[in-house]
This record gives sequence, C-alpha cells and structure tokens, in this order.
Amino acid sequence: MANEEDDPVVQEVDVYLAKSLAEKLYLFQVELEMAIDTLNPNYCRSKGEQIALNVDGTCADEASTYSSKLMDKQTFCSSQTTSNTSRYAAALYRQGELHLTPLHGILQLRPSFSYLDKADAKHREREAASEAGDSSQDEAEEDVKQITVRFSRPESEQARQRRVQSYEFLQKKHAEEPWVHLHYHGRRDSRSEHERQYLLCQGGSGAENTELVKSPSEYLLMLVPPSQEEERDKPVAPSNVLSMAQLRTLPLTDQIKILMKNVKVMPFANLMSLLGPAVDSVAVLRGIQKVAMLVQGNWVVKSDILYPKDSSSPHSGVPAEVLCRGRDFVMWKFTQSRWVVRKEVAAVTKLCAEDVKDFLEHMAVVRINRGWEFVLPHDGEFIRKHPDVVQRQHMLWTGIQAKLEKVYNLVKETTPKQPDGQPGPAGLLSGEQRVQAAKSRAQQNHALLERELQRRREQASGSAVPPGVQIKEEPLSEEGEEEEEEEPAVEEGEPMDTSPGGGRLGRLTNGLPAGWAAGGDGFTGPPPPSGAGPAAQELRAFVEATFQRQFVLTLSELKRLFNLHLASLPPGHTLFSGISDRMLQDTVLAAGCKQILVPFPPQTAASPDEQKVFALWESGDMSDQHRQVLLEIFSKNYRVRRNMIQSRLTQECGEDLSKQEVDKVLKDCCVSYGGMWYLKGTVQS
Repeated sequence: MANEEDDPVVQEVDVYLAKSLAEKLYLFQVELEMAIDTLNPNYCRSKGEQIALNVDGTCADEASTYSSKLMDKQTFCSSQTTSNTSRYAAALYRQGELHLTPLHGILQLRPSFSYLDKADAKHREREAASEAGDSSQDEAEEDVKQITVRFSRPESEQARQRRVQSYEFLQKKHAEEPWVHLHYHGRRDSRSEHERQYLLCQGGSGAENTELVKSPSEYLLMLVPPSQEEERDKPVAPSNVLSMAQLRTLPLTDQIKILMKNVKVMPFANLMSLLGPAVDSVAVLRGIQKVAMLVQGNWVVKSDILYPKDSSSPHSGVPAEVLCRGRDFVMWKFTQSRWVVRKEVAAVTKLCAEDVKDFLEHMAVVRINRGWEFVLPHDGEFIRKHPDVVQRQHMLWTGIQAKLEKVYNLVKETTPKQPDGQPGPAGLLSGEQRVQAAKSRAQQNHALLERELQRRREQASGSAVPPGVQIKEEPLSEEGEEEEEEEPAVEEGEPMDTSPGGGRLGRLTNGLPAGWAAGGDGFTGPPPPSGAGPAAQELRAFVEATFQRQFVLTLSELKRLFNLHLASLPPGHTLFSGISDRMLQDTVLAAGCKQILVPFPPQTAASPDEQKVFALWESGDMSDQHRQVLLEIFSKNYRVRRNMIQSRLTQECGEDLSKQEVDKVLKDCCVSYGGMWYLKGTVQS
C-alpha cells in the first residue's frame, strides 16, 4: 500500500488495437543515410566515376550497377534482428488515445559493398584477357592440349537435400533473387498521410478490441509471454527414444508397435505389464496381431515393421522384400523347433552371413555346439487361455509356409501337433525319446517299402523280380537307428549340417523318407542294386556328369548333390531303390576319380564325410597334367601358398606355363582363403 501511494496514477489512456496493417507493417532500422547527393560539394565526382568504371566497365546497359556512370546510390542489405516480433508494436498517440499496430517484422539495414567484389572480378578478367593476348602473339599456332572429361554421378536425394541446405547454395539463391523497384514517399507526402491513417483503430466501438478484454493475469501473460530459450537449452532425448510417460500419451496401437519394434520378442504378460493395468487385454490382443506373429506362445515383431518397403540391408544392400522373406523363414523355423542352424538358413535364403545373424539375434541366442535357440521359453499358458488367437495364427503361418515353399522351392513338411491338440513347437528330446522316434520312423519306412515291393510284384504279374534289384528283409537295428540320430560335427558353435539326413525341412530330405537319407552306409529296406543293373548305370552317369562340372568334391557335397538330383526325378525312378554310401564311393572310383588323402589338421571340425575328398584324375583336356600335379601337392599339404604351386607346376610342366593356365587349374580345384589355397570343400572358416 505504501508503494502504491508513492506511485499515484497521473493519467488514464485508452488503448486501441489497430489491425489494418497487422500483416504488412515492417520496421526498418537504418544506420546510414540512404541517398547519396552527388551534387554536394563534399562528393568527389572523379572517385565516383572511377568506382562506376571499375564495377561496370566501359559499356553501360540495363544490367549495369551504375547506369549513370557515376556512383550515385548505395545498396543496403537487411538482416532479421529478432525471430519473435509478437511482443513489438508501433504506437500512435492521438487525441488522448494510444493506437497499437503489431509489427510483422523488424529488419536492420546495413550497407553492402558487393560492388567492390564486382570490381575485383572485372580486374581479374582484364588481366586474364591481357595474358592470353600476349601468349597468342608469341605462339604462331596454339598447341593441342589434352583435357580430362568427367561426368558427374547421379545425385541422390540425401545429397540434394544437403546441397540445398548448404550456406553456399543459400548465398547463391540470395544473389539470384531479382530486385524489386520501389518508390519512396516522404513524410509530408499525401500518400504517406493516407497510409498513416491505417495506424488508427477504424472501429469506434470496442468490438475489434476483444483481445484487450482479458483478465489481469491473462493480459500480463500476453504482455510478457514465458521465454522458450530455457526449454531449448535443455538436453533432449534421442529421436528414437520415448519415456513411458510420453509413450502412454500415444494411441494404444502405436504404443504396441513402438514396444514390439524395440523389444522384438515379448510374452503377452510382459506386454500387458508395460501398457498398464487399465488397458483392456482384448484391445491389446487385437493390436498385437497387427504388428507381431505368434512363435512358441510368444509374440515376435513382424518383418515388415523392421524393414519398411523402401529400405534395404545395411550389410548387403538387398531390398526390404528379400529381407522380410528371409526373416519370415527364420520365424517359421522357430515355430517348428526351438533350434535353428545358421548355415541352413543361409543356404536356403541365399543371404549374407551378417543379415542372417541379424535375423537370429532378434529372436534367439547362440549355444555352443548346438546352434541358435529361441530366446524365450514356450508360453503354454497363453496358448491355453487364447485358443482362438492360436488357431488364427496357425492359419497365418500355414499361408506363410506355402509362400516360402514356393519361393525357396522347399518340400512341404507335415508338422505333428502337440498332445493337447494345439499346434506348437517341439520341445527338446532326451536320448531315449530320440531312439523311440527313430524306431517309429524306421517301421514306417519299412511298411512303405513293403507296399512298394508288393506293387511291383503285382505289376510283374507273378513274374520274377526285375533284373538288377535284390530283395532282402533285415531286422531293424537299434544300434543303426541310434547312429542315424547322432549329431554331426560342429563348427563355430553350430551343427555342421552336411549329411543328406539333415535336410532343409527337418528329417524329410528332398522328398525322401528320413531313413533313406540317413548318413550310414545302409538303409532300412532293400539293399542297393548290383553294379550291372539300371540303377548302377544311372548312378554312374550322374557321377560322371557331376565330376565333369566340378573336378573336386567331398563325399558330403556329393551326397548333397545326389539328393538334389533325386528330388528332380519322377516317383518310382530306379534310383529310389536305395543307394548306399559304399556304392556311391565305388562308383566314383570306377568313373576315373581318385580319393585324395588330404592331411587335415588334428583339431579340425570337419565331419568324416567332409574329410573324404575325391577328384577327377583324367578328363581328356589339356589341363590333366596340371591338375594331377596340383592334387599331388594337396595329398601332402592341407593348405598351400600360390608361389609354391606356381614353382611346382613350372618344375613339372616346363617354363612355358602361362598365368592363365595356372589360374584355370586353381579355379577348377581350389579356393583361396586368408592368402592360402585349399582344395574345394576342405577349408574350415
């Protein structure tokens, strides 16, 4: 109260808000006088003419800076003094009333000396022209000079955006902006008097001044708005990070999408706990099915969420469509089993190792000597509580499986259901369970062979067994079945899936029953045909054709190629009668090939089939001698340097051996890894 008495109100003034020029009124702050009086005795005319001559030269046209050949004007450039002009207004006090007009912009004008740059450019052009004239007088004829032509690469969208935002581009764009000629009206001019009337509030009533009818607190807030500089100075989180408080302000579908995109794999119970107790579980179930797929009772984010349509792999550059297809294959494999082999995925999807590793790291963890295991345990509780969701997801996976079989040319696999009738992943089996499963498969294969034999007997109408086929019934061997189920050797913490029995889709290998594709020397059922039968002739033709294309093969690779060949044959072909490993090896040796006893290192992880290396000894071409020398080298060395191979070939085959001939024999038989050369199929990365 004492302060108010010391500061009494002297006068009350009505304040009006004028809007006629609200969007057009600018305030120009000029530091210097704009006009140049060339008639003033203090103006140096000779200096003005010299400046105009330096800038424009001798010719005068409309594009000249000084058309009068005299520096009679000064250029001013504007700069914005403040970005927020809402706190500033132009006031006009008249007849006891204060009229305020908001300012649209405040510009500060400063003199520009760009004409000096033009004068320097003109001076450099004249010097260059004079030097060129002198050199042309000295030389009677201009020499021919070689020039280099460079073509610019197509500009990407990101590069174009960076160029547009660069300082150089903005300066160039500013310089290219055309001048707008304006007419200046003095303070006493009639036009100025007319425009000045717009600074007065036109309405006599207070209808236009509703902005001033505010409470004291609102009016004070309008006069002094809160500063935003402090908020700008505060550190902000990365653009891809949201706090839980920020997350819960988004719609439920966006919350689920963001959570699944960051976590990749999540049980439904954990998702509900993150979303909060007030969220309806039915709505969450409806939303989660839009962005994720059910794998072993857990939700895994969909591939198209992680790899949008126009994206590509950061490792290999393959498009998003190929990445989504490969990741869907990995997810589908985990619906069949808890374990996935990385090399099997890479062989099917034909993607690079980095992309496949990214897929697996999204949803699995690597286990030494086993492969990749699904990261979360099987959620049986969710499957029991939501059978309708599980059934719907099973139908979706069936469609995805059909698409993958068509794209990757896979053989359809019938997946057994869980005992409770719900489809789900198979758990880990003990040794006894594996033996029982092998016995069951062997009995099924035996029954299948019996039916096939009966059908052939009926076709023969009681005649003798077709030539080349021997029928022999043998009891099932539990020991052989246990050997059939043994895991192959491992490398880099994953199973080496080289045997034909470890096909791409479970134990059903390229359309053959698992018992037929086993890695042992014999099969359950009839023994292999004799060497003179049609099956032996077909096998001999396959082996000869294969080694004519690939001169060096391991037994593991040969068996894989043979299984692919069987898959392309029609049902009932003679090769389906059964081919053992022993018969395959004998046929290879009889076809003119030799086994190369490569000295593998003691710590090798190669399986026995990978250590059996066969090579075509004579093919009838000019490179037979070179190939034989090379194979003799690898019969004593596991890996060899190129200079050693070069010197040995030169020593055995003569000095006239060309580099192209050495490259050909190396390409036919070897692979290079880490600066060393290995026989094909023997390198262990």
